[in-house]
Amino acid sequence: MASSFFSAILNKSHNLAKNSLLAISYCTVRQPSSRRNLFSRISPLGDPSVSVIPVLDKWVEEGNKVKELELQRIIRGLRGHRRFTHALEVSKWMSSMGIYAFSPSDRAVQLDLIGKVHGLEFAESYFQDLSDQDKTEKTYGALLNCYVREGLIDKSLSHLQKMKDMGFSSPLNYNNIMCLYTHSNQHEKVPDVLSQMKVDGVSPDIFSYRICISSYGARSDLDAMEKLLLEIERQPHISTDWMTYSMVANFFIKAGIKEKALIYLSKCEHKVHKDALGYNHLISHYGSLGNKKMMMRLWALHKDHCKRLANRDYITILGSLVKLGELEEAEKLLEEWESSCYCYDFRVPNILLIGYSQKGLIGKADTLLRDIVKKGKTPTPNSWSILATGYVDKQDMEKAFDCLKEALVVRANNRNWRPKPRVILSVLGWLGDNRDIVEIEDFVNSLKPVMSFDRDMNDALIKVYTRNGKEVDGILEKMDPYKIVEDEETEKILSSR
Repeated sequence: MASSFFSAILNKSHNLAKNSLLAISYCTVRQPSSRRNLFSRISPLGDPSVSVIPVLDKWVEEGNKVKELELQRIIRGLRGHRRFTHALEVSKWMSSMGIYAFSPSDRAVQLDLIGKVHGLEFAESYFQDLSDQDKTEKTYGALLNCYVREGLIDKSLSHLQKMKDMGFSSPLNYNNIMCLYTHSNQHEKVPDVLSQMKVDGVSPDIFSYRICISSYGARSDLDAMEKLLLEIERQPHISTDWMTYSMVANFFIKAGIKEKALIYLSKCEHKVHKDALGYNHLISHYGSLGNKKMMMRLWALHKDHCKRLANRDYITILGSLVKLGELEEAEKLLEEWESSCYCYDFRVPNILLIGYSQKGLIGKADTLLRDIVKKGKTPTPNSWSILATGYVDKQDMEKAFDCLKEALVVRANNRNWRPKPRVILSVLGWLGDNRDIVEIEDFVNSLKPVMSFDRDMNDALIKVYTRNGKEVDGILEKMDPYKIVEDEETEKILSSR
């Protein structure tokens, strides 16, 4: 259903708000970058198979200086945007130049990147090759992070004990173990780690408390969660931030305890100040509570306090409005965004496309997308896929088919896009009864780069072949490499020949 599409994108928009500055596209008009700094040259190289080393070398050849702090900022930015291959290349280039003091922090970052890019075995080998002087708390901690990322509980605990024996007692190490238990769905073990920190004389930081709050929330132990929050608020060395209150409010919203949620949302707002991400969280939470008035009040404050609005901000407010069925208000905001955005991000109008599809207004969704195309914009395949889903829900398979073909044409704009199996199944079933063999084969061949050849494709082709009196042996041979076994439906189609 279109509603499942909306949920997926709304979740993605919430995650988008957590990304680094690299992911933010602003809606205020900016002058194009003159690329007078190194980062502006590296940033556009999004393909990990394209090396950034030539860019670094050329920068130096042009007589430009590269400061150590600048390289560290670039690595941090690339990591934040999950461009780990490029970050590792910059790190290795930095260490190979021999003119920078490669600090323990730099080595720890490099070790972590090696684990992400090449795997745990290479990370362990890198660690073993370090001199005793370079085996510091930071590099030990980076290796612990690699074990945690791989979900290796025994190795992680053993490594932590070794660190404790060496006197390495950062709260980050315990936080890693708590994250390990969280990711392995052993939430009940997280509070024990927090208690052990205190026994070991290590003061928990705000992240320690947040992880533990999350563990209580995941188990719906809201009393324990509130008790822990009170403990945090009493800590003189910890300032309870908006994110912590947002997390607590979210668990009460999920539990349907509106009164408590409102208390913590109020505390959250008092801590937000001018943080755009905080406003996004608040707007999303009030949207979940169905409170449009508070959403729009916070949106106005957001615009007033933050001045520049990012695409992610519009994604959040549009998603919340669509969730409440406030499509007219969403239309006005989309127009506002289009009049000011510098970077046209199709995730923004996609929210309204989904809203129309949810309400069965697929005609309006179609008109909106085609109007955008007329303005010279090239949609992502996701946009056409939203329309295809809406048309399938309306049983208009011919238009759904046309939209899928459009999506396949522009799939280069989102290599990770995959069509929804339910939509493909519906369209293939219709094609088998209404189109000729050449058109279906062309369509199936165009699907192969984005999804596996499966029984649905197989049955649709068999239908067409049998309807046109053609032999199906070739199709049956194609089934073998994909380990597709004939089922009742396949046998039924074959027996109708």
